[in-house]
Amino acid sequence: MIERHTFRAMGTEIEFLVEADGAAGALDAAEDEFHRLEALLSRFREDSELSRLNRDGAVDAGPDLRHVVELALAARERTAGRFDPTIHDALVAAGYDRSFEQIDPWCQAPCLAPGVAGGAVSVEGTRIELDRGVRIDLGGIGKGYAAERAAEILATAGPCLVNAGGDIAVRGGRWPVGVETAAEPLTLELSRGGLATSGQDRRRWRRNGRELHHLIDPRTGEPAETDLLRVTAIAPDAIEAEVAAKSLFLAGAERAACEADAAGIAAVLVTGDGRTILAGGLAA
Repeated sequence: MIERHTFRAMGTEIEFLVEADGAAGALDAAEDEFHRLEALLSRFREDSELSRLNRDGAVDAGPDLRHVVELALAARERTAGRFDPTIHDALVAAGYDRSFEQIDPWCQAPCLAPGVAGGAVSVEGTRIELDRGVRIDLGGIGKGYAAERAAEILATAGPCLVNAGGDIAVRGGRWPVGVETAAEPLTLELSRGGLATSGQDRRRWRRNGRELHHLIDPRTGEPAETDLLRVTAIAPDAIEAEVAAKSLFLAGAERAACEADAAGIAAVLVTGDGRTILAGGLAA
């Protein structure tokens, strides 16, 4: 028997699936963990630990914020800056200054000057310090982290899948997952690891007549311009999948396919002109 539980957190719908009877306790505990992490990691909550760090420039952090910041900085290093947590001000400049459901999709206010990414962030023991003028966003990687934590809890009851708005974490079982392509959906079967999708076709809005999206290119501080519409990546966990999907999206179709093949990252690339490219060992 598969038990299903849904709720909203981190600005999206969260779905838990557990192959077990009597999983209510694990389902409740996993939901509580999602809400606890949102309260720590959301840039939209003034009382969150992340908001305090962004406001004060330094904080003696708890273990979760410290760990997610370290994961984000490590991802920035290995992706040569394509994945960068210091895009906070660039997101705000583009108009993504509140949770997505509260954004006016037809706002007439002008965009602010592009925010600059790549600022210094240091972690020493429990202390996190931001360079002057640096603020960080942990939206995507924080969601992947929460999905992994929830999956750890649910796995105590049985094989499980966590779907956090497209960021998926799996522990055991055999789970069919649908992935959008340029034509018909592709079904992948997951028994472990994680999956994530980054695309410019979901979170879009207009600001002073200009169409924008939430995937910032740290090199420009602006919403990314790429020939890819979306990228879905599979990795050992949801955190790594989130990083891979964003990095490949910013690379563009040709380079992303080469990088995914070289690294063995299973990926589905959908281009803006309607092509689907399977990379990293995936085959039709």
